[in-house]
Amino acid sequence: MTDDSPALTAADLIRDEARRAPDKPGVYRMYGEDGACLYVGKARSLKKRILQYAQGRFHTQRIGLMVSLTRSMELVVTASETEALLLESNLIKRLKPRFNVVLRDDKSFAELMIRRDHRAPQVRKHRGAHTIEGDYFGPFASTWAVNRTLNTLQKAFLLRSCSDSVYETRTRPCMLHQIKRCSAPCTGLISLEDYAGLVDEANQFLRGKSRAVISRLSAEMQAASDDLDFERAARVRDRIRALSAITMEQSVNPETVDEADVFALFTDGGQACVQVFFFRAAQNWGGRAYFPRVDRSDTDAEILGAFLGQFYEDKPVPRLILSNVRPHEIELLAEAFSMKAERRVEITTPQRGEKADLVRHALTNAKEALGRRLAEGAAQGKILDEVCEAFGLEGRPERIEVYDNSHIQGTNAVGGMIVAGPEGFRKTQYRKFNIRGEELTPGDDYGMMREVLRRRFSRLVKEEEAGEDVERPDLVLIDGGAGQLAEAVAIMTELGVHDIPVVGVAKGPDRDAGLERFFVPGKPPFMLPLKSPALYYLQRLRDEAHRFAIGAHRTRRAMDVKKNPLDEIEGVGPGRKKALLHAFGSARGVSRASVADLIKVDGVSQALAERIHAFFRKA
Repeated sequence: MTDDSPALTAADLIRDEARRAPDKPGVYRMYGEDGACLYVGKARSLKKRILQYAQGRFHTQRIGLMVSLTRSMELVVTASETEALLLESNLIKRLKPRFNVVLRDDKSFAELMIRRDHRAPQVRKHRGAHTIEGDYFGPFASTWAVNRTLNTLQKAFLLRSCSDSVYETRTRPCMLHQIKRCSAPCTGLISLEDYAGLVDEANQFLRGKSRAVISRLSAEMQAASDDLDFERAARVRDRIRALSAITMEQSVNPETVDEADVFALFTDGGQACVQVFFFRAAQNWGGRAYFPRVDRSDTDAEILGAFLGQFYEDKPVPRLILSNVRPHEIELLAEAFSMKAERRVEITTPQRGEKADLVRHALTNAKEALGRRLAEGAAQGKILDEVCEAFGLEGRPERIEVYDNSHIQGTNAVGGMIVAGPEGFRKTQYRKFNIRGEELTPGDDYGMMREVLRRRFSRLVKEEEAGEDVERPDLVLIDGGAGQLAEAVAIMTELGVHDIPVVGVAKGPDRDAGLERFFVPGKPPFMLPLKSPALYYLQRLRDEAHRFAIGAHRTRRAMDVKKNPLDEIEGVGPGRKKALLHAFGSARGVSRASVADLIKVDGVSQALAERIHAFFRKA
């Protein structure tokens, strides 16, 4: 690294890369001084694209800033521009570069799966990779949508939802059969051949052939009625009603669209919302709003093009994609999606007809979702301003960490840390701390807080010293009063992170909400007005930390209950443990046995018997 100015250093570096770059399609990455990825881009010709940067031909000031911050580049050559697009989308989604449009909050979608690896196929919800043999249907945008369809399948086709182990051990039909949700293949109340017919009907229904299925069932109901078998006719009638109900419940029922994803982009105030709806089997399987990270200089076409590339990086692509904006490089996107799906994929912006109505419906939802988000953001900003004023902070906190402990008389003690920011709780960054200090007196809340904070901030200091990109909290809230605050300040001063503001939150008399007292170093305790939005916000943070800590404690306690004393004895493995429990009935029975009785168990030697006997009689 030279002593030149950053801009000159970046320009020289990029000119050097341009000289060596191949005239081939590929992907390039730009990295800053701290090693963080600034930008990921693709090009038909890497050499020509990098030359544009070297010659200073920037479309916006933002790109100029990105180039000035660049300290290194990486190039990857691909066989085609289509492959470069797919690789670019993968890298953006994984690295989340500062200067790219980035898809955020990309949670996986649920699917329905009909398993095909069992003689009586099971229907169930599924998430993740398709590693099990079966038929997969989705995506469903919400748990509600997939549960509703699963209930319909159970009512209409009477498919089992139980696990294989439950299926194999049933001796009589379960409650689901009694309420007409399962045909009970487990006990032979329906033959496997007839059950396979129900599975095929369910498969056809989920593939959009509902009218054919209903017509066949109607004919079956009429035949049963003609034979005066009114009970069977009533059962088939109920199945037809269940199938009809699912289409009647839809708010949007397309007649000309069998399989499509509908996207609508709306931008305002420097923010963007993309609303997506999934249509499968001519049914609306739900929708979700996304708020990608964008820059004011990004055009709508560029935002939607980048969004679609990242969105389908790990999802199946439908045959038809509808949008209100023609995405950037639409032909290349269609080619990439077709290659990924191994069939033709069409991307279109409809102007009239039912497809245009679906897009307009999505756009209305996008406008409303972004409006709510902007309003909530403004309200959240005012609340954080009140928090700043109350605690004397220099600016709005971007990261707030809240700590709480949970235990029962000192047992199974757990510390919990939750994280919140301007956009709400950041649950992926929650952490639990199993209290390990052997010198702690049971129930010593001060000692627990010391251990949790020492472990948390010792790690922070080590990561910072190692040059890692870590996020410091702008505010630390601890559950407690002056005593807990003093312990927290002492630990953080000892570790050299005394510049992080710390506040203690003490519960009011009789734990009444609204009467909390706040403790800030160097200030007398104070209370916030009862109707203060900041008070309500801080209560929510404290309650969430309390909920998380209690949940972690209960999990640890449940695991502790399941432990068997025999697991702690050296030489007692799963086989010997099983033999001992079979011989004496329980661990308590083993504890009462004499050495002579223990020796009689297969696999237990004299030495092991004496060890077991001594274990249960140690002081």
